[in-house]
Amino acid sequence: MPKEFYTERDIEEMFKRGVMSLNVSENVVLTELAYEKANRLGMQLVRSQPDNPPCAPVRPYIAQRTGTAAPAAANSISTEQTEKELQTRIRDAVLVRMGNQVDPELLDVIIQRVLKSTGVK
Repeated sequence: MPKEFYTERDIEEMFKRGVMSLNVSENVVLTELAYEKANRLGMQLVRSQPDNPPCAPVRPYIAQRTGTAAPAAANSISTEQTEKELQTRIRDAVLVRMGNQVDPELLDVIIQRVLKSTGVK
């Protein structure tokens, strides 16, 4: 079955015709601007899946986190040492890929924030 795509203009025209809701399934795709326009106009987007904006990433690795200890902690390596090793590996990988295009100090701050927001730190 082909997908139906809706743009901001499509949403605007539907609203002018009095359409106040839209069934959004896996065969219906709204552009990000269409999604925003529908929200601004107060259109109801009826979804069979969770309400994520069209461009929202699905991050199952965060949603599926468990309360179990990290493997490194089970191997009696200190958590602080493991975090530092992870930060160093990430930093090295980014620097290899990006080279001189990234400020190393800013990169360290970004890595620390990401690790903290994912619960690693």
